[in-house]
Amino acid sequence: MAENDVPEGRREEFTKFKKMELPRNVVIGKGALEEVGKTCDRLELKKNAIIVCDPTTKKVAGERVSEILTDHDYEIEIEEITEADQKTVDSISESITEDTGFLLGVGGGKSIDVAKYSSHLAEIPFLSIPTASSHDGIASGRASIERNGNKTSVGAQSPLAMIADTGIIADGPNRLMSAGCGDIISNATAVKDWKLARRLRNEDFSHYAANLSEMTSDILIKNVDNIRPGLQESAWQVTKALVSSSVAMSIAGSSRPASGSEHKFSHALDEIAEEPALHGEQCGVGTIIMMYLHGGDWRKIKNALQAVEAPTTARGLEVKEEEVIQALIHAPEIRPERYTILGNRKMNRDAVEEAAKETGVI
Repeated sequence: MAENDVPEGRREEFTKFKKMELPRNVVIGKGALEEVGKTCDRLELKKNAIIVCDPTTKKVAGERVSEILTDHDYEIEIEEITEADQKTVDSISESITEDTGFLLGVGGGKSIDVAKYSSHLAEIPFLSIPTASSHDGIASGRASIERNGNKTSVGAQSPLAMIADTGIIADGPNRLMSAGCGDIISNATAVKDWKLARRLRNEDFSHYAANLSEMTSDILIKNVDNIRPGLQESAWQVTKALVSSSVAMSIAGSSRPASGSEHKFSHALDEIAEEPALHGEQCGVGTIIMMYLHGGDWRKIKNALQAVEAPTTARGLEVKEEEVIQALIHAPEIRPERYTILGNRKMNRDAVEEAAKETGVI
């Protein structure tokens, strides 16, 4: 944290030591996957590595990454996963030996989060190779790991490098890119919550991180008409925004710039809904309601989500309206230490229903 980033009246207390982890190399573009060997060589990584992927992303990119690295004289082991839970992390950790130089997360959130957290525990680097632009975890220093049936956000490490092939990302399901847009747009309320916590709870706050997060959300909202399925330019714009959001979290030293009340709602819905939607989709819908509670322009948020074909209603999420209501009621209980517009007590049901109905979510 720089001195100018300290709130007025507290500069005499400035004694903090700040460490920021940022990717050393970010490669984005069509055919970027082919750069993985050269990137690892430039980083002078040890010649033994483990690729973490799921059965689908193994075919999409994992096998090709293995081929390229093998051609560059790396010894590669591929570990297929199906869940991002503690049991899977433990399994990957058992596969890591003294000779293992680094891990590569190839795929979506599950593969990247497991590689990220496992490498963090082993104190070795990891590379992020996303095959979809569905959430801002592709370059962040936090991972979502399931423990005892609940998703938990844990501290991990930022990737040493991120390689995003926009050709692969553009060819993926449009729903994933729409979810990524929802996750970026949700920065709008996350920052409002952070500012509120600063005013009411004197919480540590970074102007740099907040401004970067807000700018990332604003730019995407202004350019939603250019986000179209299958377009490389769309994949480029969304992926860059996700990286920017991750950098904001690295500057802040927490997920605060990109995770507030809308994320609490999403996590609550994960626990309550019989079949939850994608994380970014739920955060997008949560942002509509939270912006309403903040007294902001929730219609602009809703219009932006509709423009990228992201859900804006319970029906769009394919969850029950009662599940949305219950998630909103219980959202304050998710990470109660993180103060947001929801406060830290259960919400009143009548207030919840009014907000959800007024915004058209139910």
